[in-house]
Order: sequence, then C-alpha cells, then structure tokens
Amino acid sequence: MRNRKITLTEAIKFHGHLGPYLILGLRAGELALKELKCRKYFGLRVKVWGASLRPKSCLVDGLQLSTGATYGKGNITKFNGSIIKLVVKDRDNSKKVTLTFKEDLVKELNGVKTHSESESLARMIYRTSNSKLFTIRR
Repeated sequence: MRNRKITLTEAIKFHGHLGPYLILGLRAGELALKELKCRKYFGLRVKVWGASLRPKSCLVDGLQLSTGATYGKGNITKFNGSIIKLVVKDRDNSKKVTLTFKEDLVKELNGVKTHSESESLARMIYRTSNSKLFTIRR
C-alpha cells in the first residue's frame, strides 16, 4: 500500500478536533516512514516519550493515523519523559530514526493560550517544512 499524506479533514474526523499535537504526530509519522522506507501498519515499531498528558498526548493519535501503528497491534508505546521524543524502528532491518521538536516550535506550542490560537498553529504546522519542525537523528 502506497503511503499518502493524510488530509486535515481525515485527521479531524479521526481525532475529533484540530490541534497542533495531532498535526505534529501526522507529520512525524509521515517523515519517519519516508526516512526509513518501511512498511506502514506492521513494518514498524513506534515509541513515544513525553506525550502522556493532554494536549501533548494528541500526538499519539496523529502517529497512529500516519504510521498505522496502533495500541491494538501493540506496535506503539508511550513512555513518561520531560521532552517529546519519537523513535520509529523498521521491523524488517532494525534501522531507526529519532525525532525531537525544534526549540522554536516548542516555544510556539508553549505560547498557545486559546483554542483559536491552537487551530491556527495546527494549520501552520501542517504547511511547514519538516526541517523547521523536527530534529532528525538516524
């Protein structure tokens, strides 16, 4: 199955509303699949730190939607952590990629005060280049 970019409408329908962490999960999952060239759904293992509480936990819904890794299949796991970090591993060849948020992005996320600001930031993140959102370690 070919990987394709998830639309905002699909993300909102799955999650229930639009927010920046949902979109960051989408973008991170899409980036990890592209970097690893691994199979969506069963070909990967996703580990997430620092996304245990809302709104940060919304990141996990975006990751499930974009990667196909789910709690039901047991190939996505959350851990406590002081910063958000994602590790995606290809089950076929054990290659992995680690993603963290850029510092400027973290500042923007921490500055959001209203629902309207949250939606606006989410839309901006959806259109922003990966290089401005994530630090990638292979």
